[in-house]
Amino acid sequence: MIKILLAEDDESMRAYLARALERSGYHITIVDRGTAALPLLEREAFDLLLTDIVMPEMDGIELAQKAAVIQPAIRVMFITGFAAVALRAGAAAPNAKVLSKPFHLKDLVGEVDRLFQTEDQHSRL
Repeated sequence: MIKILLAEDDESMRAYLARALERSGYHITIVDRGTAALPLLEREAFDLLLTDIVMPEMDGIELAQKAAVIQPAIRVMFITGFAAVALRAGAAAPNAKVLSKPFHLKDLVGEVDRLFQTEDQHSRL
């Protein structure tokens, strides 16, 4: 089962995203800030870090950079409501996907599905 670490400071958004991804068959671990994600990354392997960019204590970009050091194979997907921040994220983590709020849950799930479907197809070759 694909394991996703979701870092989102907004409680309702966290629940909304987690529920949609769980219904799609993903195993979700949720935290409310980047600093809470780091100990989990050190103890447990995750396939994807799904993180808001603007969060207290540690933003999602810094979290993604630290996650890449701890788990070099982890994939990253940013979510943000700020266009300028999305541009900064793209420059800081060029291989990461950036979803701008508002988005439909089907778009999020579709992007996550595509990320791992591509990986599955390559492993079969």
